[in-house]
Amino acid sequence: MIQPLMIGTTELIVIGGAVLLLFGGKKIPELMRSLGQGVKNFKEGMHEKSEPEDESLLEKTEVTDELKRIDEE
Repeated sequence: MIQPLMIGTTELIVIGGAVLLLFGGKKIPELMRSLGQGVKNFKEGMHEKSEPEDESLLEKTEVTDELKRIDEE
């Protein structure tokens, strides 16, 4: 029975050979470098997206504190 998405050693060798034939030995390091930079930029973007900006967070906190103060009065 064939298991989906299970890549064996033979398949990896065939894929590697096809990539080598298509792009050549000199182009592969450039492709891997650009792929690595893309992944790095993506991770940095996700990290920046998950952290709130300090200034906007400070402003929101000040507004929230002021509203609480008004409600208490």
